[in-house]
Amino acid sequence: MGSTIIEKIITAHAPVDHVNPGDIVDVDIDARVARDFGGANVVKNIRENVLGIDDPEKTFFTFDCNPTGSDQKYAANQHICRIFARENGIRVFDINAGIGTHILIEEGLAYPGSTAVSTDSHANILGAVGAFGQGMGDRDIASAWSKGKIWFKVPPSARIEFKGEKPSGITPKDMVLNLLKKFGASSLLGYSVELYGDIIDDLTLDDRITIASMATEMGAIVILIPPNKEVLQFCESRSRRKLEPVFADPDAEYGIKEVIDLKGYSKLVSKPGKPHDVVSIPEEKVWIDSAFIGSCTNGRLRDIQAAACVLQGRKVAAHVVLKIVPATNKVWEQALEQGYIEILKNAGAMISNPGCAGCAAGQVGQNGPGEVTISSGNRNFPGKQGQGEVYLAAPDVVAASAVAGYITTPDNIPDKIPPRTFPKDESTKRKRGASGKVHQKDTVIRGRIWVIPQNDIDTDMIFHNRHLAITDRSLMGKYAFGNLRGYEDFSEKAQPGDIIITGKNFGAGSSRQQAVDCFAELGIAMIVAESFGAIYERNAINAAFPVMTCEGITGEGLKDGDIIEFDMKTGRITTENKRVIKATPFSDVQMDIYNNNGLF
Repeated sequence: MGSTIIEKIITAHAPVDHVNPGDIVDVDIDARVARDFGGANVVKNIRENVLGIDDPEKTFFTFDCNPTGSDQKYAANQHICRIFARENGIRVFDINAGIGTHILIEEGLAYPGSTAVSTDSHANILGAVGAFGQGMGDRDIASAWSKGKIWFKVPPSARIEFKGEKPSGITPKDMVLNLLKKFGASSLLGYSVELYGDIIDDLTLDDRITIASMATEMGAIVILIPPNKEVLQFCESRSRRKLEPVFADPDAEYGIKEVIDLKGYSKLVSKPGKPHDVVSIPEEKVWIDSAFIGSCTNGRLRDIQAAACVLQGRKVAAHVVLKIVPATNKVWEQALEQGYIEILKNAGAMISNPGCAGCAAGQVGQNGPGEVTISSGNRNFPGKQGQGEVYLAAPDVVAASAVAGYITTPDNIPDKIPPRTFPKDESTKRKRGASGKVHQKDTVIRGRIWVIPQNDIDTDMIFHNRHLAITDRSLMGKYAFGNLRGYEDFSEKAQPGDIIITGKNFGAGSSRQQAVDCFAELGIAMIVAESFGAIYERNAINAAFPVMTCEGITGEGLKDGDIIEFDMKTGRITTENKRVIKATPFSDVQMDIYNNNGLF
């Protein structure tokens, strides 16, 4: 039996001759990265655990979350990282460089067949060049910095082939929104996805980055796109080496195989709250207050060019603010040289220095309560890009909407902008509770349960990104579920020893460790979910916080307040009336880390 791309890459970086889905192996990491919001915690882990740096030449900081220096906590964290970098000979791509994952590609540090980890949950963007990138929490990154490797569970692979002619006007962002519409947030959960077809072969590097960057929103480990000649030449010129791209064997085995006809694709938008809540462009006017073009998904030169083509000779509507943030300094300079910056400025856009922008709450792109934004970003979780509502769309749709004042496409911009009707401003309040005690550890846990029968509870709902700069765990518990509707007062009502029962894809989204540590600080004994977001599960395991997977657990008739017993070794769940439910027991790795009181 042949191997898939991910199986070949992992095998080449592990002390084994072959791997299969489900195998757990130590993987050598070619590029080990910490960003400005997670970097200070990485440094803290290194220092507190008296760890060394395996190879400074493969270790990097990227400051992309807050390149404007507008937040004191970010500034403090960045300075901690700079000092540590000076002491250990680590290279810093500072606030003038741009988005870290893009920098890795531009600098030739990520290339076909290579491996990279970062505190960025969109590190899988490196699948655009056929590399295996993975977002991880600060414990994982600190361990990778110290050992040069990290354990990883080999994912199953999916193969998606595109056929047919792509309809006119369909962009790579439209393609990935159509994929989200089909697969949702969890159908590809935990899979390494490979893309094939003539349309894929013809994609530029910018196009590939757009598609690969939204693997996280589909729950996938990575979207791997086999490099074409142009991409390979680009990577060779940047890495200054002859490269051998990794391709799947003809007889490779896939857990999912799909053939998609492109002729059914159309221009789409994601409705506020969920990237996978994808619909056609609304026929009724959805007025906007602001528009954003940028992020790791659509901050490339091709995206800025698309916006400039729409905005050439036009003006942004008087009631709309258009914010544009190039992904890297190189993209910024290219846009300037080719005249796009002048076009955008003349149209009334505000253009910032390169970085992540509003997605990371550290730069332009945030919106206020009641504000409606259309964005080219990859996420629109509640509160992710501010306190307003965020629609996701392709850059050309964002630019057209900025001109019209409401969501529309480039071929439907009216000659005369209609009058705007303004909605009422509504704001929300969140209660914050006090922290509790750390729970007592045991391999058999008995406790009172909270049943939260929701799927796709993301990390912004669990621990909002406005608190990302917090590194003191004793301050985290009061923010647990502070952005989950109906559970804003969870920290006030929860008791040490309580257990959370919930649905699929719990912990989707960001790589933030705080989304695990806030529950540990409250004294929550365990979380049992039908499935977990890949990064969240790793963070919990590495923190020795008990998490257990149990398919269909929310349909077992359990209710709030029931007392349930969980056996980590056997996976047995025993109810008050002695009914037994079978869950997935701890793996050897999870049990070892649990007994060790954490990864370190």
